[in-house]
Amino acid sequence: MGIAEGRVALVTGANRGLGFETTRQLLAKGLRVVLAARDEGALERAHRRLADPDRLRAMTVQMDVTSVESITAALRRVTDLVGSVDVLVNNAAVLLAENDDVLSISAEAYRRTFETNVLGVIEASRAFVPAMARAGYGRVVNVSSGAGQLATMSSYAPAYSISKTAVNAFTRILADTYRAQGVLVNAVDPGWVRTDMGGPSAPRSPQQGADTIVWLATLPDGGPSGGFFRERRAIDW
Repeated sequence: MGIAEGRVALVTGANRGLGFETTRQLLAKGLRVVLAARDEGALERAHRRLADPDRLRAMTVQMDVTSVESITAALRRVTDLVGSVDVLVNNAAVLLAENDDVLSISAEAYRRTFETNVLGVIEASRAFVPAMARAGYGRVVNVSSGAGQLATMSSYAPAYSISKTAVNAFTRILADTYRAQGVLVNAVDPGWVRTDMGGPSAPRSPQQGADTIVWLATLPDGGPSGGFFRERRAIDW
């Protein structure tokens, strides 16, 4: 049996792009996967796209990461379906006002960005991580971005970039909080990927983008925690 085979993973924003490819790769490694997203119709279409053997180990749950009520309802549903979750991939995100400068972006665009990209990560973790700590095993992967890397940050997509820097900070703090309970928490830069968000000109495929996410989601005990990774290598914050 593989390191994480038989474990249960929950992936947010799983109906398309990186989330869907991450789901597919986790299923291939023997995990059961809960696909979570706010659009139930899109979730069902994504579920139907999975290969026949994988479809049996995958399930869907409607979850809007900007709504605490929705996350709480999803937690109850997931608990009924599979019990506790062993792996959480916080992938859901939005990219708003990409080409605007930092002071021309509206307060509403900043607010919407942070509600999904930062508070959504925090609230999903609040719902699912404590059970991991009680069980003594957990893997949390926060999908960040090179745009949020302070070492190389530019003026690109200010709201998105700032939100991903905040995700990186949350990753460090969550990792330190739960390190002793066997929960490994890391952030990942998947690179510029050909998804609806990344666009058709991106140089990396979803398969390439998901590789490090899945690697971090299936780390062995004693693996790294509190790090920022690209192509399975630690990078500067």
